[in-house]
Amino acid sequence: MRRLVAPALLLLLPLHGCGDDEQTLTVLAAASLADVFEELAVAFEEEHDVEVRFSFGSSTDLAEQAANGAPGDVLATADVVSMRVAEDAGVTGDVAAFATNELVLVTPPDDPAGIASLDDLAGATWVRCADEVPCGRVAVAVLADHGVTAAPASLEEDVRATLDKVTAGEADAALVYATDAVAAGDAVRTVPIPGAASERTTCSVSTLEQAGAADLAEEWVGLLRSDEGRQLLTDAGFGPP
Repeated sequence: MRRLVAPALLLLLPLHGCGDDEQTLTVLAAASLADVFEELAVAFEEEHDVEVRFSFGSSTDLAEQAANGAPGDVLATADVVSMRVAEDAGVTGDVAAFATNELVLVTPPDDPAGIASLDDLAGATWVRCADEVPCGRVAVAVLADHGVTAAPASLEEDVRATLDKVTAGEADAALVYATDAVAAGDAVRTVPIPGAASERTTCSVSTLEQAGAADLAEEWVGLLRSDEGRQLLTDAGFGPP
């Protein structure tokens, strides 16, 4: 029932209610939120008789699109820096923190490169997110904290693209959020990073001024902050806000 909307198509979407019998809620959300948001949407659709449409991608890209007036009801970002782009443009309502996340290393399950810590990235084929997206910003900080100067093989557009490099066998390791490692399950081996909690990111959510389903948008934000929402976030590996 749910549909995924490509970020590049957001500016082409009509506002809600144009010829559709079923009301829709459009949620712009960080790629790291994909699994838990899809799960939350199941009960939300049943309770509100609504279709939830998602556009998952880089928080920075989605915030910029929202700031430029792209149609959407809710914006959920992986960090406060990205949300501030939409805030500064005056398109958000009240912004609320709803979870935290932190970085880990992931490798293929058999770890052919023998990576036990960040120090082992030297000489390995490893990847991280681009500097301008939340997972890239926190990666830069964590690497600096540990004095790591090894260069990544590539810089990816979001955390799921980064994870895919490892699961597809194209990289020996990747820096991703703990939640993405949980979502990948047995497809990856997780290596905790000492001190990574000091560079954790705060996930933020807000309704949007251009919302065509403002009441539903408020309900979605409320669900994220409810006991049910917090439990699902915890199960997915997110920390408390």
